Amino acid sequence: MECAGRGSQTPCSGPATRRCRRCQAVAYCSISHQVSHGNVHKKECQRLEQQMKHAHAVSDFPFTFSEEATVQVCDKQETRCSFLIKQGIHLVGMWMFECSCGVSAAIMDSSRLIKGWNLSSTLCPCREPYTPLPKLLSGWKEYYEWRCIPLYSPVALLLHWPLTLYWAIKLAVQGNLIPEIHNELRIHYLGPEKELHQLAVFSELHAVFPDVRIQIDLVGPAIPEERNGERIELRDYAHCTETNCKCKFSTESFGPTSLQSGSSAINLKLHAGYYHDCYKDLMKGSPPNLIIAPNAGIAAYRSWLPTIELIKEIKVPSFFSDYCEEACNLATSCLSSVTGASPTIPIQLNPFRQPLAVEDSALLLPCYSNCFIFGI
Repeated sequence: MECAGRGSQTPCSGPATRRCRRCQAVAYCSISHQVSHGNVHKKECQRLEQQMKHAHAVSDFPFTFSEEATVQVCDKQETRCSFLIKQGIHLVGMWMFECSCGVSAAIMDSSRLIKGWNLSSTLCPCREPYTPLPKLLSGWKEYYEWRCIPLYSPVALLLHWPLTLYWAIKLAVQGNLIPEIHNELRIHYLGPEKELHQLAVFSELHAVFPDVRIQIDLVGPAIPEERNGERIELRDYAHCTETNCKCKFSTESFGPTSLQSGSSAINLKLHAGYYHDCYKDLMKGSPPNLIIAPNAGIAAYRSWLPTIELIKEIKVPSFFSDYCEEACNLATSCLSSVTGASPTIPIQLNPFRQPLAVEDSALLLPCYSNCFIFGI
C-alpha cells in the first residue's frame, strides 16, 4: 500500500511499513511523514479504528475458498491471478477482467458479448431454478443452496453485480422508497466499467425477478463512444461448457433482438458519458424506479457533483456502493453537503459483496467490490 502521507513536501523514503498504532488502518514510509499527516489523520483515526475492529466480519464468507480469496490475498500469500489460476478461470471469458493482467486483452474485444461461464453445469446457474424463489435471499450461502451450486464454485466473483442490484431493490422496497416489484422494473446504472465485459451475468435477474420486464440503462464515461446507444437483450441464462446441457437447446438466446409483447427479458442499453449529460435523453422514456452506482467513488471524483445535484432534483431513490466502509463514509459526507440530508438507508455491509479481496488498497482495511452499500 502507499504511504498515507504521500504528497508531503518531502518525497517518500521507502515502502509504507509504519502503521498508525491506534487504528492500524494506515501506514507511513517514515516518522516525518506520519507527523506531517497527523492533523489530517486524527480526524479519521477513531472511525478507522472502529472499522478495523469489524474487519473479520467483512471477510466472512461461506465458501470453501474463502481463506485463499480473502486473508491470503490481503497478506500477499496469494494474488488475484494465482487464485483465478487455481480455479481454472484465469484469462478466460468473463473472468478476464478480474485481474490486472487480463485488462488489456479484455479491452481489445470490448464490443463482443461473452455468453458463457467457462464452467460446468454443476458450478454455474445456466438454467431456471429448480425450486421457487425464497421471499428474501439473505446472503451467498442461501443463494447457493437455492441455485443448487456447491460452495467451491467461484460464480459469486461475477454474480455480485446482479445480486448487489437485487439487494439494493430489496432495501428500497423494505425502506418504502419504492413499491414491491411485480411487472416492470427500470434501472439507471451509473459508472459501469468491468461490468461491460461481464454483461451476461445480469441474466441472473431472470431468476430473482421472475416474470418481470427489466430495462437497465448503463451510463458512464467508460462506455466507448462506438457502443453508445447499443442495445442488448438477455433472454436466457449464461451458458455452461457442456454441449448437451439444456441451456444450449433453448429457443431463445442472447442478442440485440426486440422485446416481444408479454415476454420476460432483461434489456440493456449503453449510454456513453456522464449521467447529468445523458439524463434528458434517458427521460424520453419512462422514469426509473431506481438509480444505482456500484463502487461509485463519490469522494474521489469531482464529476459526481452535477450528478448528485441532479439526483437531488429528480428525487429518484438512489443506491451507492463502495469498496470499504470508509469510502462510503466519505461519500455520505459529500452527498450530505449537497443534499442537506443523511442517507435514508444507512451504510451497511452488502451480503452479496464480491468474495475476492482487492489488492494494494489505499487502506489496510479489507476491501471488496460492492462491499458496503447505502441509499438516499
